[in-house]
Amino acid sequence: MPKRFASPTLRAIDESKILGIRAGAGDHRIIGIWVVVVEGRVFVRSWGIKAGGWYRTFREDPGGVIQVGARTIRVRAVPMKAERLKAAVSRAYREKYNTRGSLKWVNGFERSKRRRDATLELVPAR
Repeated sequence: MPKRFASPTLRAIDESKILGIRAGAGDHRIIGIWVVVVEGRVFVRSWGIKAGGWYRTFREDPGGVIQVGARTIRVRAVPMKAERLKAAVSRAYREKYNTRGSLKWVNGFERSKRRRDATLELVPAR
């Protein structure tokens, strides 16, 4: 079973609209992405899957970091295969990012199998 984030960290992630993230061990900069918490677990989903982007970088090198408040936490990205969890992640995105401007992106996350398949769980690195 993967290691989980401490409750205060999980709450902070859940309450934030944007998560700072850097994929891999290379020279990538920290960028802001959408994040959801489902069943006490942290999930991110990529809109694009281009080479050099954060999703592909995580697939090639699953280590990275997230910024939660003033803290930088080492993480490992785990590809998500379970359709039940992917559906729950889609629902969580729809609930959390529910503004008119966000719905275009949320709809794209749900309707595109390629984007649903680009769901990663972030777990604390050991």
